[in-house]
Amino acid sequence: MSMGERLKMARARAGLSLRNLAELVEVSPMAISKYERGLAVPGSAALVKLAGVLGVKPEFFFRPTKIMLSQPSFRKKKSLSAKSKRMVLGEVQDWLERYLEVESILFEKPPVFQMPVCFSGIIASIEDVEGVAEALRQEWGLGEGPIENLSEVLEERGLKVGLVDGQEGFDALTLRFDNEWPVIAIKRDLPGDRRRFNLAHELGHMLKVQEPVGAEKAAHRFAGAFLVPAEAARRELGLRRNRLNHLELHLLKHKYGMSMQAWIYRAKDLGIINEYVYANLFRTFRQRGWHQKEWGEPLPAEEPERMKRLVMKALAEDLITRSRASELLGRPLAEFWKEEATRHGCDPEALYS
Repeated sequence: MSMGERLKMARARAGLSLRNLAELVEVSPMAISKYERGLAVPGSAALVKLAGVLGVKPEFFFRPTKIMLSQPSFRKKKSLSAKSKRMVLGEVQDWLERYLEVESILFEKPPVFQMPVCFSGIIASIEDVEGVAEALRQEWGLGEGPIENLSEVLEERGLKVGLVDGQEGFDALTLRFDNEWPVIAIKRDLPGDRRRFNLAHELGHMLKVQEPVGAEKAAHRFAGAFLVPAEAARRELGLRRNRLNHLELHLLKHKYGMSMQAWIYRAKDLGIINEYVYANLFRTFRQRGWHQKEWGEPLPAEEPERMKRLVMKALAEDLITRSRASELLGRPLAEFWKEEATRHGCDPEALYS
């Protein structure tokens, strides 16, 4: 990818037009156009200004990694404009390139994702989804209990999982890079239970679904079945219920990492509650505003940690400098250490050393 292509990608990620960027950098729109088309090269002063305005380091424009992204499948709450999609994809491309770069430093052959055997069949009915979710848990040795950290489970098996700031209405996306390896990116600013459900939902979109089942319906059912297997749901709730207690749902949310509303859906899907009970529960949620922000303490959000660990490993082994570590992390190293120290309750100085 040329310097001009990288500049265009960074501009799209920032949501700036040629004219907007030119005004901020104090050059002409024609100059920006020439930079992007490779007809001119910015001087060092202009390059520093471009990097500052676009929120990247100057090294970004000369990063060697080149990847090809497939057409993404967006999951969103409302329609996303073409501009918003370009901004999200710019974020994903930047994060993924940094991820692959640190892998190339540490591994001759980085781990790759192997499509689960149980995903090879065709989903002809919604009931098939339950069987695949159960089979995947068995294939991955997850048992029937709660999955403590879904991000770690996926990354350990070679999936690339990342957080992006995203845009209003964006939830998650799935795509492939270099026509092969799958990537899941989810919005950073989401509650923990919604992040986990989005991850499982995106995994479900890798199923081969036959109409009229519908890919979205199958992925939604898969997410619930993967996070809470049928036997676990019946063990927790019972075979038949006439009502579900709100505190009960809240406690189950924190045990299995699945929202109260998803638990209600799950109970209906398994016939534990009927349509009348289901409708009454959701009517209460809407009346009390719980459909937007659920009652009680929110579920802590898990984060993909593998890339951070790889950067810290490369730094500890003197394979990269602190400046390179900052570039790979996408933020100043001191800022990263301070944030991690706050998250883990330790003295930042201990991390600096």
